[in-house]
Amino acid sequence: MIKNVRHFAVAGCTLFFVGCAEPEKQAVNTQDEATRPDFNVMEDVNHKKQSFFTFLRPFVQQENARVSQERSFLLAIQTQLKVGQAISPNDLSEARQLGDAYNHELTSDAVTESWLDAMLLRVDMIPEELVLSQAANESGWGTSRFAVEGHNYFGQWCYTQGCGLVPSARGEGAKHEVAVFSDAAQSVHAYFMNVNRNRAYAELRDIRANERAAGQPVTGLKLAEGLHRYSERGQEYVDEIQGMIRHNKQFWQQG
Repeated sequence: MIKNVRHFAVAGCTLFFVGCAEPEKQAVNTQDEATRPDFNVMEDVNHKKQSFFTFLRPFVQQENARVSQERSFLLAIQTQLKVGQAISPNDLSEARQLGDAYNHELTSDAVTESWLDAMLLRVDMIPEELVLSQAANESGWGTSRFAVEGHNYFGQWCYTQGCGLVPSARGEGAKHEVAVFSDAAQSVHAYFMNVNRNRAYAELRDIRANERAAGQPVTGLKLAEGLHRYSERGQEYVDEIQGMIRHNKQFWQQG
């Protein structure tokens, strides 16, 4: 059974996030406000980068720990099925809740191999160098209006009037807003759930699964190849994120 794991309400939608719930207005987390550095006043580039990564890294680690626990739970159930062991009612209930969270509902009264295979594609870790590079890219190293006012570090959108911040350069006829989160932790959580369950990033999840199956380490450089639909710039965006990962390799934790 998964213990001490909860999902925040996913409060944002990226450009290609289809069918997500609209965000509610989020109260500002004063603890996050107190600990968030003022990246706008930092003049030394390396200091700004180190401060940005240090600020967001614990939230990325928290999300990867959650996903790792969820994945271990699914793998344990998979092992039980393979040896013919019955799934307990409690574990079945946990599996059903997890399926709902990842938009892959368990419709039958029993866990199936096909359902587990689909879930294991979604419930998996994302390398921190990829998460942090995208956050830096999308938020201008934490200096964007959306990061400062809305704790939105990944450019996630919402589509109900008043759900977020209206972009100053929004095109005529466009109705999207930039989602507002209560703190950085919710922004990172929403990013993880978006990448791990949005059909736009199925390619990234397939790459990750293939690397695992081949016994290769799952790296941010490799997974970035599956981000063509994260931005309208397509391959240019992928190249930019991969360039940031390479250029900032001294900041990535090893081991």
